[in-house]
Amino acid sequence: MGRYLLRRVLIMVPTLFAISIATFIIIQLPPGDYVTTLIAQYSAQGDQLDGPQIEALKNRYGVGDPMIVQYWKWISAILFHLDFGESFAWQKPVSSLLADRLPLTIALSIITLLFIWAVSFPIGIYSALRQYSAGDYVFTMIGFIGLATPNFLIALVLMYLGMQYFGTGAGGLFSPEWKDASWNIGKLLDLLGHIWVPLVVWGTAGTAGMIRILRANLLDEIRKPYVTAARARGVSETKLTVKYPLRVALNPFFSTIGWVLASLISADAIVSKVLNLPTMGPLLLDALRSQDMYLAGSIVLISATLTVIGTLISDLLLGWLDPRVRLGAR
Repeated sequence: MGRYLLRRVLIMVPTLFAISIATFIIIQLPPGDYVTTLIAQYSAQGDQLDGPQIEALKNRYGVGDPMIVQYWKWISAILFHLDFGESFAWQKPVSSLLADRLPLTIALSIITLLFIWAVSFPIGIYSALRQYSAGDYVFTMIGFIGLATPNFLIALVLMYLGMQYFGTGAGGLFSPEWKDASWNIGKLLDLLGHIWVPLVVWGTAGTAGMIRILRANLLDEIRKPYVTAARARGVSETKLTVKYPLRVALNPFFSTIGWVLASLISADAIVSKVLNLPTMGPLLLDALRSQDMYLAGSIVLISATLTVIGTLISDLLLGWLDPRVRLGAR
């Protein structure tokens, strides 16, 4: 397992390096540069930057230097000082914007993942062991509806139901009276009263897809010769299902961690907009619309890094769950 872990970590290094280069290229794609854009913005507001301020900004971002020098100044500021640059749209450091929204985004991703597992795990097993039963047909129909319905439409329906029957606000994670309050039991209960809406919205499609994958994998495993031979030897059905076929069928649960950690940043930006959630998705969308490239590039970099980290976690869990994964990597 140690050799397998070392191999996966070593693969991460060039991957992250390539991601940083691609992100820096994205930042440099718009015409002009950050300093020119900032000067134009201040001019439009009736303000002016003096000479020393302009020179300090040019030196900080390497304006006029070769691309490799600009890249080093950008990546070294991130690695050594967590300095992602300045957002000219928000007129504040990018790091402060990320600190406000990234923890909540990651927390929602993890909670959504646990919700998907908790729902799809028992249903997938039931559908496989009771194939073509009435319950299997019902869950299959619900799964297809969940896959076919756009998430933003589900969000609108749940927002209406929440306002009409549960008295919750139209979007957001807190009621207006608790939004700026310090943390206490009341604020936590208010959060729990709102968080079920984005949880169900994001979990619907993921749960539906995971049920189908687990059902198909488990059906494939329980029909293999080793299961038939074990059943012929008198192994109980519970032990026969749990010990080997289910263990192999669980691979998709762990292999999806890589993309779940980053999915809320980009894939569900529209849902976050509809639900008025303070996550990274709307921030990325606004940054792209305003060509705030240091902010957009930083979010892309973090999203890709989270994907690589999540993939590493998935690989380690798969290596622990299925020996064929780590043995096949040697």
